[in-house]
Amino acid sequence: MLRFGLRSKFILLSCFLFLLPWLGYEYVWEMEKFLRQGQEKTLVGTTRALATALHERPALFDEQTNFLDQVVKGRDLYAYNLKSPIQLDGKLSDWDAYQSLFWLYDKRYLQTANDNHQLSDLSFSHMVGKFDNYLYAVFKVTDDTVIYRAKNSLSITNNDYVKIGLKNPDGQFNTYIIAPRQDGWVNAFDASSKMPFTKIQGFFKRTNTGYNLELRFPLSMLGNKLGFAIADVDSKQPNQPPSIMSTSNLNNPNDLGSVLVPSPEINRILKGMGHSGSRIWVVDNHHRVLAQSGSIQNADGVWADGLKNQAPKTAWQRFEQAYLHPLYYKILTRPEDEFIDTLHDVASMQGAHLAKALKGQPASSWRLTPDNKAVILSAAYPIWIEDKVIGAVIAEETTNGVRTLRNKSLEKLFNVILAVMLIGTVTLFFFASRISSRIRRLRDTAEQAIDAQGRVTGHINYSDANDEIGDLSRSFSNIVSRLGGYTDYLENMSSRLSHELRTPVAVVRSSLENLQSLQQSELSQKYLERASEGVERLGKIITTMSEATRLEQSIQSNEPEQFDLQKVISGCMQGYQLTYPNQLFTLNICQSTLPMQGAPEFIAQLLDKLINNALEFSEANTAIEVSLKQSENKATLTVSNTGTLLPEGLTEHIFDSMVSIRSQQMQQQPHLGLGLYIVRLVCDYHKGTVTAHNNEQGNGVLFTVSLPLNN
Repeated sequence: MLRFGLRSKFILLSCFLFLLPWLGYEYVWEMEKFLRQGQEKTLVGTTRALATALHERPALFDEQTNFLDQVVKGRDLYAYNLKSPIQLDGKLSDWDAYQSLFWLYDKRYLQTANDNHQLSDLSFSHMVGKFDNYLYAVFKVTDDTVIYRAKNSLSITNNDYVKIGLKNPDGQFNTYIIAPRQDGWVNAFDASSKMPFTKIQGFFKRTNTGYNLELRFPLSMLGNKLGFAIADVDSKQPNQPPSIMSTSNLNNPNDLGSVLVPSPEINRILKGMGHSGSRIWVVDNHHRVLAQSGSIQNADGVWADGLKNQAPKTAWQRFEQAYLHPLYYKILTRPEDEFIDTLHDVASMQGAHLAKALKGQPASSWRLTPDNKAVILSAAYPIWIEDKVIGAVIAEETTNGVRTLRNKSLEKLFNVILAVMLIGTVTLFFFASRISSRIRRLRDTAEQAIDAQGRVTGHINYSDANDEIGDLSRSFSNIVSRLGGYTDYLENMSSRLSHELRTPVAVVRSSLENLQSLQQSELSQKYLERASEGVERLGKIITTMSEATRLEQSIQSNEPEQFDLQKVISGCMQGYQLTYPNQLFTLNICQSTLPMQGAPEFIAQLLDKLINNALEFSEANTAIEVSLKQSENKATLTVSNTGTLLPEGLTEHIFDSMVSIRSQQMQQQPHLGLGLYIVRLVCDYHKGTVTAHNNEQGNGVLFTVSLPLNN
């Protein structure tokens, strides 16, 4: 059976946690692509529906102007939709928002060519606009000499004047003249009858460079042809021809420029589409705008319905808005409502999509606003009258709705990712805690199974878990079991050897004694003495091995008793001074009673091993220092000597069984490394500790025994 290890599980879980947000993010981006495609199809459908309502309705379009071969800027006029009525005061402040739409007329528009003509001689900026049922016209005229009409003069052309030529809805050509006597309110004169014509009203205001003129007249008197001319008379002398600059030739009705006024009929049709979430244009086949509805700032389509920001109602929504959204929108971008729109108010539409629509093919295009804050989708659909394309419907929307929907989806995705990551983190935390807990239990069991001296004191309960930790626990259990058997063998080997060797050694000793009782040659006697020395040495080894075994057995069966540690140490040291008269001892033994529980003979054996060890390693003519002090409820016994230092790394292992640091030259007597092992056994029996380290001077070794006292 396939078994996944811990590493494989972590890798699989990590891959899953990594793939989840990536797949979700990619899914949202793919969703946005499909939504944009859907928005494009929907917008084309909107233009198709509106174009269908305009098909085969020639009354909505001016056939004459729509079938012109070419529309010339400056000659053919377009009446822009004005946002508010114009106050006729000659100050032009109401036209500030439309300054970019003014058209400059210079010497190119003179009726009589004059290469020496300067802008300061005569020029003007002009536009027309529509509000309600009136047409407004503005003239900002540059004229170096302004000549007013004389107060008593019947002539209206011996002075500066403005001429208006138009065709009425019935096709009749009429001309009118504005000839002011002074600054202020003005009315027109019928050019043919010289009679005042009050339907055309205006205001004349002199300026430093010429004059301003604002006019207003009803749309009902206007057909599809309109032209203006500015006549400049620089002298009051009669019969002097004026300089005339005009939008078109007013002397011939057929040369008049066309005028396009946004269709109120089409505007009414578009008004019903004002709630579609799109900005809609209707243009003729000369790209001129006939009607417009909606604002691009609000044209985010049907995709944004129900996605507007609402006040949070629940605690989670308040938390999300206050803490999560600021974090999310460091990555995401909010759709901008304020951006630059180059088509906010135009007379002529352009674009590849419109060019295709005017050729009879529906089309759409995407464009980025100049400030790079919004993407605008435009769709165009042709309007047919019989077999000819008479115009097109254009609908525009921003992608703000789709982007808002994408952001909402990403917000939910991020919420899910955070929740999954939180759950995953908690799950991994508990999973890792469980693993670490199992590892700690295995560590503690392993440490308890083997003591500090390397003896196996217990066993490891292995786990049946089918993973790496289970395998490790079973391996540890097997290792400890085998190590325990081997340790038992080593620990009992000395007693077995001593038992097995005693009999042959006794046989060899008795045989040697019998041989020595007989007469031997000098050479044989020498060999017998050497053999006796070897047997004696072997006997001491057996005795030493037996000593450690007997001590271990005595410890197991001994009953502790109350004794005074100070008396035991003092008595032993008196014996050592008598036994080793040539060795100098320095004693510092406290005189107070040190009561403790244990076996005094074991303490004497401990001190005996420490003194023997110090004697073997001490340099000649140096003292062995023995100190016994009381510290709170513990007694501290120290034995130090000047001599060979402990090798680095062996300070903890010299108390193990059969460990010796003696060189071959120092081993004149048999030594198995059991002396300090016996010291450790005695300390363990009395619940004490023993340590060894080189002294601070670096010229000797210090052994420290700490034993607990009775309170």
